[in-house]
Amino acid sequence: MALDQIQESSEKEMGFLDHLEELRWHLVRSVMAIFVFSVAAFLAKTFIFDVVILGPTRQDFWTYRMLCDLAEKLSSPALCLGDIPMEIQNRQVGGQFLMHIKSSFIIGLILAFPYTFWEIWRFVKPGLRTGEKRASRGVVFVVTVLFLIGVLFGYFIVTPLSVNFLANYELSQYIKNDIDISSILAIVGMLPLACGLMFQLPVVTYMLSKAGIVTPKLMKRYRRHSIVVILVISAIITPPDIISQLLIAFPLTLLYEISIMISRRIERKQKKKNP
Repeated sequence: MALDQIQESSEKEMGFLDHLEELRWHLVRSVMAIFVFSVAAFLAKTFIFDVVILGPTRQDFWTYRMLCDLAEKLSSPALCLGDIPMEIQNRQVGGQFLMHIKSSFIIGLILAFPYTFWEIWRFVKPGLRTGEKRASRGVVFVVTVLFLIGVLFGYFIVTPLSVNFLANYELSQYIKNDIDISSILAIVGMLPLACGLMFQLPVVTYMLSKAGIVTPKLMKRYRRHSIVVILVISAIITPPDIISQLLIAFPLTLLYEISIMISRRIERKQKKKNP
């Protein structure tokens, strides 16, 4: 009897170690994907910096041009944002090299996110029940689409409006904006990534509603609290200005309302199955 227990314990231990080994390889492949995309971004230095990172700091950026076209059509000059009065500098000996590495890693992380999530999902999926697998069908596609929409929203809407507002905000005409490159990277690099992650709220709500942890009634009850949390999160992940915070908070609030509708729909389906 004791021998059987020892064998069962050994099998369980081996099974656990096998799972750890499988998880390790999923993580290794994910890190390799991030590394490959980071190296590609590192090699494409001119395009990454001149077009992607420094793009929102120039007046010919797509967002500014579209706003000027819209201002002309609507006869509203205020929509056409003015110049961006700032000079970008580097104040450290190794600053440009470090910025090159940091920016390459951020872009590699963004580009590799869909594959990284797919690898993690491949590890999680076998442990789900049949009904859970059926309910989570297409989750990789939905997560990827929401992430890309969030990144694009952050890059083409939140980032240029934040850069323009901060660059044109003036305390005194005697103060000149000589901006360090690290400050530009903090905005252009982190805002799109933060928006991509924040746009996963409907997916998280869907999963928690399926598990019975979240209900539409609960989400409605804590709607005011959620708005406060959203404002706090926006203040943490954005530069210290109210415009960037509101630009993040508004779509997150909208996603919260969409999440309530998703949770309500799931609750109705579950009531039909279990009347």
